[in-house]
Amino acid sequence: MSPSWSPSTWRSLPGKHMPEDYPDAQSLASVEQTLRGMPPLVFAGEARRLKSLLADVEAGRAFLLQGGDCAESFKEFHADNIRDTFRLILQMAVVLTFAGGKPVVKVGRMAGQFAKPRSSATETVGDVTLPSYRGDIINGMDFDAASRTPDPQRLLQAYGQSASTLNLLRAFAGGGYADLHNIHRWTLGFVDDSPQGARYRALSEKISEALAFMAAIGVTPESHPDLHRVEFFTSHEALLLGFEEAMTRVDSTSGDWYDTSAHLLWIGERTRQPDGAHVEFFRGIRNPIGMKVGPTLEADELLRLIEILNPDNEPGRLTLYGRFGHDKIAGRLPGLLKATRAAGARVVWAIDPMHGNTLTAATGYKTRPFDRILSEVKSFVEICRAEGVHPGGVHLEMTGQNVTECLGGARALSEGDLADRYHTHCDPRLNGEQALELAFLVAEKLKEERLAEVLKRAV
Repeated sequence: MSPSWSPSTWRSLPGKHMPEDYPDAQSLASVEQTLRGMPPLVFAGEARRLKSLLADVEAGRAFLLQGGDCAESFKEFHADNIRDTFRLILQMAVVLTFAGGKPVVKVGRMAGQFAKPRSSATETVGDVTLPSYRGDIINGMDFDAASRTPDPQRLLQAYGQSASTLNLLRAFAGGGYADLHNIHRWTLGFVDDSPQGARYRALSEKISEALAFMAAIGVTPESHPDLHRVEFFTSHEALLLGFEEAMTRVDSTSGDWYDTSAHLLWIGERTRQPDGAHVEFFRGIRNPIGMKVGPTLEADELLRLIEILNPDNEPGRLTLYGRFGHDKIAGRLPGLLKATRAAGARVVWAIDPMHGNTLTAATGYKTRPFDRILSEVKSFVEICRAEGVHPGGVHLEMTGQNVTECLGGARALSEGDLADRYHTHCDPRLNGEQALELAFLVAEKLKEERLAEVLKRAV
């Protein structure tokens, strides 16, 4: 680690999963310089607000719902796609809030989730080998030399798309679209259409009764404008550090450095080396940050990383996303929870049930079984409770679109269905129905845990 920090000290350390084959280094430097002069996408005060909400999550007073696209694309950039994913997150949040009895902090994998780590730097088709697709911010998905050559101009296009996405999200969040009654009406439509609707109807009817009671005592959107709007934040994996450095600015009110490309940034499973470039960059920014925690991470290295990334043990600063797999979580998570609790580490523990449950179907499509995703979430809640740690939230790859990328769910999507609407540019996502179904099923688990807590206190 460098004894002092600046947004560029990461450049002296080894960095993984960043392209080294830009054909024109001068052009890349010029684009990064242009980005340094562009307006911030988010503001330091917004990032501080999210950090305070995540401190509530760490204390057990709130729950984190983080979700969105695996990788945003230039081709599928459309207002309808942004709207549908935003709406889905709000629907899930209402269900989880009612069942868990706690506010839900809403964070989208949106407005910047463009870069993706790859297992191999190259891809071979037949006798042709080309650079792997690394996300639209770096190169194109088409398998030809021109598309796969990293292009610095894509950084500017990603910035522009992120700015437009944020503009629309802010309009949705504050302009009445997020009205609580609208959200619930959409959810009632889902319950009516779902093959498992009868299972979810009891909870949805209780929410209806609560809204009716609120209206009867005068708590309406007209009397309480907060029912018209929500707080919504953005996040992405900060993989391409040249872009992140260019977006890092000094906050005029505090004098601290903030990465203004998103409210929350996270370090991936493949780039969390304690002596690596990504950890070096993250230790200096004051945003709330996250880190993926997989089955190969040992407790001593986790504690070392926590000390580097959150030396002041600040609540809300660091969120850990477990990503183990449904068959590995019971063997790996308890020891890590014990270690962080024994060390007194003020971290949020959340679960990413997507990445450890990926497989390749017989048809050749990469997919994720819904039942394995649900199993890992349920195990996470149970293990956290057993270890005396608050199960802080979920982190999902999902879309509001009616895609067919993950197996199972109420409609029992099969391997033969995957080809119907398999649109992802990278990893398979839960579609809107599957994601909302998952929220209802997780809500059942949270309600069980909440009632168990009440009974325990009563005794």
